[in-house]
Amino acid sequence: MSQITILFLYLLAATAFTASRLPRFDARSQALFVAGVVLVATGIVIHGEALFSLVLPGNGFVLSSGNAVSMIGLELAVIGLIAAIEPTLRGISGGLVFLAALTALLMGPSGEAMTGVVLAWQVRAHILIALLSYGLLTVGTIVALYALVQERRLHAAKLSPVNQLFAPLETTEKLLFGVAAAGFAGLTLAIASGSSFVNDLVEQHLAHKFGLSLLAWVVFGVLLAGRFFKGWRGKRAVRLYLAGFAVLCVAYFGSRLILEEVFQRTWS
Repeated sequence: MSQITILFLYLLAATAFTASRLPRFDARSQALFVAGVVLVATGIVIHGEALFSLVLPGNGFVLSSGNAVSMIGLELAVIGLIAAIEPTLRGISGGLVFLAALTALLMGPSGEAMTGVVLAWQVRAHILIALLSYGLLTVGTIVALYALVQERRLHAAKLSPVNQLFAPLETTEKLLFGVAAAGFAGLTLAIASGSSFVNDLVEQHLAHKFGLSLLAWVVFGVLLAGRFFKGWRGKRAVRLYLAGFAVLCVAYFGSRLILEEVFQRTWS
């Protein structure tokens, strides 16, 4: 039942944010924005509470693939809400919240709890930090792809009411780098905390995963440094971001690394 409630709240919020950017609704744009904020904020609270009860039952940890995707959806909704504060970003906010709505349908009580192992709070914290950081970087990938489409439309000089849904490219890039910085900070904490649970990278078959995660961290670090010191933007920045995310995907999720290799458990 909560999935359907979350779905409708997000869909209504996405519609409100998107409509607030269209010329025909100029007179009602502020009211639509307020309605969108209330709807998505309510959805986030219900979504977060439902996920928390499903993923962290007692001292165990349960995470199906559906709930993992839904957790990314929760982050999509949060970023969409924050982005909507900037009027020109309400078009992309509508898109992010719409995607979040789709992930709500994947949430459910499935997976096998790690009932055989009582996880210390440090381990649970590491897993959640890793999931949240990878989720943020996934959201950043969506924004990066949006920026590529936006740049292509600018070069094509297409005149259409749909253009109202696109923020200035510089504003979109600021959103991208904001998400990238948050994801990079989370990835830093995930790598640092995860390394404390590893005794022998080779013996535990973690060398390639840890190495690739570290490589992805370096790529994102270079990207952010280039932005801060050299003002990198445009295709170069977007492509470097996507390259870093591709490496991270190959590395696999750090939380799964800990669960499968250190504790000899699998995700359902």
